[in-house]
Amino acid sequence: MLGWTLSAQAQDASADNDDLPQVRVSTTEGAFEIRLRPDIAPETVANFLDYVEQGFYDGTVFHRVIPGFMIQGGGFDSDLRKKATDDPIRNESRQTAKNLRGTIAMARTRNPDSATSQFFINLADNPHLNATRSSPGYTVFGSVTQGMGAVDAIANVQTTRANGMANVPVEPVIIQSIRLIDDEQ
Repeated sequence: MLGWTLSAQAQDASADNDDLPQVRVSTTEGAFEIRLRPDIAPETVANFLDYVEQGFYDGTVFHRVIPGFMIQGGGFDSDLRKKATDDPIRNESRQTAKNLRGTIAMARTRNPDSATSQFFINLADNPHLNATRSSPGYTVFGSVTQGMGAVDAIANVQTTRANGMANVPVEPVIIQSIRLIDDEQ
């Protein structure tokens, strides 16, 4: 298994980057790119790319923003209405895939196998989210390769309580689109 212990960039450098899919996330706070890791989380990446291909994420928001921890999105529209999703997927977290700054992981409930469309980007190293022998953890399936400044800009927006949720941006941070980056671009 690949060594995922230094940083998101070091994790990303351990794979043959030419063969890994990438997506561009365009938001109202700027754009960033993510290299996906089907080599460590094949079902998770396939699930995420299915949503991308459907255009599911277009118009969704980052609905949970906690500076120094993570930003979460991909499940609610700009009116904070939850979108209907496909069936949940199996948790693929592994002890070697760490929740480090700049990695993307699947959001889920207490049930480890409950992830659908929602994801989060780690703003810091979050070892308490990693898989251990006694805890399933949260499935890391890629890392930000460009545009971490846009992720940090999202992390710095003002938040409030809305629709029974805490840490909701006062002004919606909209995911305008997530698109697969073509190899020829």
